[in-house]
Amino acid sequence: MNKQITFIDIVKRHRGILYKVITMYCTNDDDKKDLEQEILIQIWKSLSSYNDSYAITTWLYRISMNVAISHYRKTFKKKSNTVRLDTSLLEFTPAPETSEGSYEQERLRKLLAGLNEFDKALMFLYLEDKDYEVIADILGITKTNVATKISRIKNRWKQELSSAKN
Repeated sequence: MNKQITFIDIVKRHRGILYKVITMYCTNDDDKKDLEQEILIQIWKSLSSYNDSYAITTWLYRISMNVAISHYRKTFKKKSNTVRLDTSLLEFTPAPETSEGSYEQERLRKLLAGLNEFDKALMFLYLEDKDYEVIADILGITKTNVATKISRIKNRWKQELSSAKN
């Protein structure tokens, strides 16, 4: 099979995965474009070593998340000299026209943003309804470790949400 056709086919069929990972790790449009390019290059380079005993989606998540985490670390180091306003300390009240669903999504985005890059990837996959075994394969940790980390993060989130209500 022609490598180029396979690459294009894979990217077209699974662009949603790439989009989700990119938007989770980047907010700036230029950073999104850079990350997308880095992910596509890595997929192209890794295509010949794809092991079909893994689902293609598992393989794509693994590549895209590894590249995203590396990109995030690299970008974070460059931007670490700048000072950002921590808006999470401000109380958020949804505008009257804001739906409950979008308010909940915004709260979830803030919770995810408070995680380190590895835990963010872990919870992203959990929220994508991936089972623990798939998450373990993608992130390169044990299934038990996945369960433990998810449980700890969920407990931390419960505490944060309950303290925010008080």
